[in-house]
Amino acid sequence: MQSLRPTRSNLQSDAIAGLTFAVVNVPQAMAHALLATVNPVLGIYTLMVAVPTGAIFTSSVFMNVSTTGALSLAAGAGLAGIPDAQRASALVTLVLLVGLIQALSGLFRLGFIVRFVSNSVMTGFLNGLAVLIILGQLGELTGFESRFANNVVRSLNLLLRPSQVDLPSTIIGGLTLALIVLLLFTRLRRFAFIIAISIATVLLTLLAMIGAGLDWQSVRTVGDIATIPRSLPSLALPSPALLPSLFLPALSVAIIGLIQGAGVSQGYPNPDGKYPDVSRDFLGQGVANLATSFVSGLPAGGSISGTALMLSAGARSRWANILAGLCVAAVVFLAAPLAELAPMPALAALLIVAGYQGLRIEAAVTIWNTSKTSATVMGLTFLATLFLPLQYAVLLGVAFSIVMHVAHQSNKVIITQWTPIAGGFPLESPAPRALPSHRLTLLQIYGSVFFAAAKNLEQMLPTVDNTDRAVVALTLRGRTEIGSTFITVLRRYAQALHARNSRLMLVGVDTVMLDLLTKTGLLQLIGAENVFLATPQLGEAMNQAIAAANSWLDQAPDNKAPQKI
Repeated sequence: MQSLRPTRSNLQSDAIAGLTFAVVNVPQAMAHALLATVNPVLGIYTLMVAVPTGAIFTSSVFMNVSTTGALSLAAGAGLAGIPDAQRASALVTLVLLVGLIQALSGLFRLGFIVRFVSNSVMTGFLNGLAVLIILGQLGELTGFESRFANNVVRSLNLLLRPSQVDLPSTIIGGLTLALIVLLLFTRLRRFAFIIAISIATVLLTLLAMIGAGLDWQSVRTVGDIATIPRSLPSLALPSPALLPSLFLPALSVAIIGLIQGAGVSQGYPNPDGKYPDVSRDFLGQGVANLATSFVSGLPAGGSISGTALMLSAGARSRWANILAGLCVAAVVFLAAPLAELAPMPALAALLIVAGYQGLRIEAAVTIWNTSKTSATVMGLTFLATLFLPLQYAVLLGVAFSIVMHVAHQSNKVIITQWTPIAGGFPLESPAPRALPSHRLTLLQIYGSVFFAAAKNLEQMLPTVDNTDRAVVALTLRGRTEIGSTFITVLRRYAQALHARNSRLMLVGVDTVMLDLLTKTGLLQLIGAENVFLATPQLGEAMNQAIAAANSWLDQAPDNKAPQKI
């Protein structure tokens, strides 16, 4: 972990990066709070606490632990059934659970689990979230109110009832959206959000003062929803009674945060060129959420966009994120009344752009062109995200990943035949379908030998129905772990060979596997003389097996001469 002592040569660059982040992300954090269906102020509190805390505890030097659209949307879905009176304490409880799950994942070194969530599942899920963010803001952008809960259905309802939109809200939202898009193509793109929000705020204030023919008072502002206090956040405590009902939503939010954080960990190396420890980053995100929960903050996680912004703004050390939290507090103290004037349609426009930027179109096209199975899984995950509660969509996506992994591993096993060549390397060819009699067949297994793959392996082994006095040698060098299904396959094959006056030999067995063969009784069935231990010299065990097999085949009756190899 890089030292927390600030370096004078880096401090100016880190301070500029922190201030840039604060100016750009204060309105975005308020918008994220709206996604979570809570007070916009809580998004600002999250930046104050989560960003510097995450910077201290993560392995990644540059990881920005802050609010994200995906986490906020998932949190909002988890709080959907909570009454308004309990929403504040429920958020504290939810974020506390998220922090505990993530911290424990880090302490138990579970960083490897992200490898089991396939790219197709994550692409489908993140694209689904991006679409939900876009669709979910159309009502606020246009001042349209729908009685439906699902964002897709609400959007369809808007299309069917265009006469019910609020024209002033639509004008402010549309102008803000257009301004953000234009600024993103200029040198001011880093400040596109804050410039667009500022202009929309000034414009609405002026129009409301002069009237201008429309009821501009109908446009909601942040101040209509909440008052931003010019003070530090107060301490909040969780509600123990809500722990059981919020555990599943918290698990889903934690998984989303960990996967997003792992993307940052593997995408941005530390200054020494080494990539961060994913498990340590899990711990850092967990500690950040634990701290944030006590100030009623939103769930926070490794933000790809936030990290990219910090680096592009000149971040050189952890102090960039630490100073960012302090800069957010300064912005709140100095500009809270101005932030309350921000129009809600303008914040909705900001989130629509953020949702669009979150779309992984290129990744989806790559998956579509690579594998139809992966494309199908991606599509199913995308639809589940759109129409199911997010906590179930996340778990369903993880289940898809596990099923895909098992199916892939079970189809990956291959068996080939090796024919030794005098003075050279063995000749490899497809394994025979039927086992030839009176000769040694040396087989090499590629791929997994666990339960599903072991079943396929049994079907690939040469049949012995018409075989007499043959030897099959399986090379197992380097296989330190085998399952009970593979042991059962070996047992059945050995029994089938014995019934045909034939033998099974195991070549390149290590001491761990030998102990397992002994405990399961398979060694007694096969015969210790037919098991050849691996040695440091490659090929030595195979040569021993070939010599033993040829010696046994030499004992065949004269009318059935063996075929030596």
